[in-house]
Amino acid sequence: MMSWPNLVSQLFNGLALGALLALISSGLTIIYGTLGVLNLAHGAMFMIGGYAGFVAYQYTESFILAVIAGSLFVMLLGVLMERVIIRHFYHRPHEDQLLVTFGLGICFVELVRLIFSSQSQLVPPPALFRGITNLGFMFYPTYRLAVVGIVAVALGALFIVLYRTRLGMIVRAGIEDSVMVDSLGINVYRVFMVVFGIGAMAAGFAGIVNAPVVSLTPGIGDDILVQTFVVVVIGGVGSFPGAILGGLIAGEIISVTSMFNPGYAYVMLFAAMTLVLVVRPHGLLGVQGRE
Repeated sequence: MMSWPNLVSQLFNGLALGALLALISSGLTIIYGTLGVLNLAHGAMFMIGGYAGFVAYQYTESFILAVIAGSLFVMLLGVLMERVIIRHFYHRPHEDQLLVTFGLGICFVELVRLIFSSQSQLVPPPALFRGITNLGFMFYPTYRLAVVGIVAVALGALFIVLYRTRLGMIVRAGIEDSVMVDSLGINVYRVFMVVFGIGAMAAGFAGIVNAPVVSLTPGIGDDILVQTFVVVVIGGVGSFPGAILGGLIAGEIISVTSMFNPGYAYVMLFAAMTLVLVVRPHGLLGVQGRE
């Protein structure tokens, strides 16, 4: 039943979900924008980040160490994946890239299922963010508020890397024209490896940060992958600000629609994506670059 407290609560839920989607999508969009690779294993990276953090938490009981371990493990996995497999598909048709990353995603999911079984796993939030917070007009889970802040800091760090460093300048130039970057004598393959690692790390970081909100299961990355692709399309392929804007829009659409009928959440999300594609084919903040 709709009421103002419920609506406000759902808006907060949408903000937390949107922040997570923005972080995951930022990794996906810079990978595609720079490398031209549609990485269908990105959802699996999100899942693996959660499980790697879960293992670290079992040994250390430190949420901070779990976040660090989950992020670094997925970054290293992304680098390894790029060097061993993805590198050989840069000049192959998109269909080949889709198939190989889709296959890798399935392999990762089944490997995690073999090790951890299909039983859900839970990572508790840090003691500082447990319980609920009185906002004056309603009570709200403290950790979900913390998620918004944690993701905002992570996005800020990613912004600095992309817009205030030489690496970021090369990445953004590669999104606009990778041939030009190559002609300047820059080792684009080394840049590609770093970009893939950063993109994977963003997904892994989101995976362990999200673990106290939603229980870990091997298939948790499947829904996230679909939502993430919609976010990238809405925001604009290759656009970091677009990933943030698209994530927030998608989070609010899913959350508010779920208040009325959860079954229509995806319907409204895809309807919004279709509307954006009709009005702005390159997304809300996207530009015509890589085709």
